[in-house]
Order: sequence, then C-alpha cells, then structure tokens
Amino acid sequence: MISIKSPQDFGAGVLFILIGAIGILTGQDLAFGSARSMGPGFFPTIICALIILIGLIVAGKALVVEGPAIERIQFRPIFFLIVAIAAFGFLISKVGVVISAILMIVLAAYARREKVNILETLIFAAATAFFIVLIFVYALEQPMPVWWW
Repeated sequence: MISIKSPQDFGAGVLFILIGAIGILTGQDLAFGSARSMGPGFFPTIICALIILIGLIVAGKALVVEGPAIERIQFRPIFFLIVAIAAFGFLISKVGVVISAILMIVLAAYARREKVNILETLIFAAATAFFIVLIFVYALEQPMPVWWW
C-alpha cells in the first residue's frame, strides 16, 4: 500500500503535473520542429515537460519524506491580493504609477495574518514606487504616467 507522507508536497506535485499536461495538450496544434529547426511549439512543449518532471519529483518525494498536511484555504490573503492588483490596474492610468503602486502595497499588506505596521508599510511602498518609476518609466521608457497630471 502506498502511503503519502507529505500531503502538501503530493498536492503540489499533482498540480505541477496537471499544469504541464494542460500546456502540452493546448500546444499540440503548434509545429514542434527539431533542435536544429525549432518550431513555435518546441520551447513551450519542453518547458511543460520539465514542469511535469518537477511535479513527478515533488510527488515522489511526498511518498518518502514526512511533511506538513494541507492547510485550510485562507480567503483573506486571496481577497486582499486580488483587490490590490485590480486597484493597481484600474488606477494606474488615472492617478499615475506612484499612487497606484503605494495603494497596491498598502492593500497587499493587509493580506498578512499579523498586525500591519502602517509606517513600515508606507516606507516600503514609497521605496517600491520610487524604484518602479526609476526602472520602468526612466530606464525602460515605458509609457506610463508617473502622476495624474
């Protein structure tokens, strides 16, 4: 009888296998080609096969090594992260990247179980917004508004 010693790892392995299999199945209509003459389906198929291999290794490890059980799903982190990303996406063109990034990080901070230190969060948000502007707006010259004006 096969005994699963790490349900969390086994579940992750199965998820990797499913994602890799779905990728291979959806890319079947792309020409694979060869290593010398790669088709558009070559790289995605190889990556999906590697994802399946990783899934097999993780699921196999779950049969040998003790590990944690699968935890209950936590809705608070999921909710706050989705709201944070959606707010960033909706507001970036209206109020600019600086305010959108700061708001996104403040909202995402509430996904934690622990109490949020608002001063620490605001300092991190300001530093992150600064680096976003520096890298994406100035270095990479992406067409995104820095401020609302």
